[in-house]
Amino acid sequence: MIKSILAHCIIGRFVGNQVGNRAGNRISHTACTGFTLIELAIVLVVIGLLLGGILKGQELIESARARNLISQLDSIKAAYFTFQDKYGALPGDCPGALARSNLSGIDNDSIGGNSDGVVRDTPQARESLLVWVHLSHANLISGHFRASGSQPDPASEWPRNPYGATLQLQYDAQFAGSGGGARLNLKTGSQVPARILAEIDRKIDDGRANSGQFRFSAYDGGGGPPSESRCFDPKSGYWRAAENEANCGAAALF
Repeated sequence: MIKSILAHCIIGRFVGNQVGNRAGNRISHTACTGFTLIELAIVLVVIGLLLGGILKGQELIESARARNLISQLDSIKAAYFTFQDKYGALPGDCPGALARSNLSGIDNDSIGGNSDGVVRDTPQARESLLVWVHLSHANLISGHFRASGSQPDPASEWPRNPYGATLQLQYDAQFAGSGGGARLNLKTGSQVPARILAEIDRKIDDGRANSGQFRFSAYDGGGGPPSESRCFDPKSGYWRAAENEANCGAAALF
């Protein structure tokens, strides 16, 4: 429609200027005036509707990703406690003999942790990765997780957040406000926008990145470690949602 009006306007002007045709001048005047007052208003309304739809669609996508990440964290926590209750050991820290005896697909006694009561990496075994092997072979999480000896198979799949970074479950102090005190925590992985983490924090905790059960973590799940100063305000503790730093991460404390 707009192209038709513009063509009409140009032709009218050409006819009016070159031939002196009064009708052509009238056509030019009518067409151009109509485009300016009516069509321009329609175009502005259409652009406004398109922009509103795009922004609303982006908001819906972000909310869906936040819900997806919350669901992922909840399901892994539930799997962890189910394993502990069922086998009397922690996934990842579970001794290899117990794992081989109870979990299908574990073919030797070396695929296990040191059974010291916490999930953490040692020179003997990377328990933070073995945890996924044990949970998957217990059919508590989906995915294809394998191990060779006491080390996970590097060719295996590992849990990833909606942004492609890997999650981590480990007993350590890599979260805001830890004061050096280690706790078992499940990290979201990096590459999560600050706005998403702020929404999650408001939904499940206190809304602050340096307190409560959901806090900022500089764990690098791929793409570089998140920056504390860019992801939240250390004075107020609030996530910098307005600035929306793209590479942030958090830890859900147990």
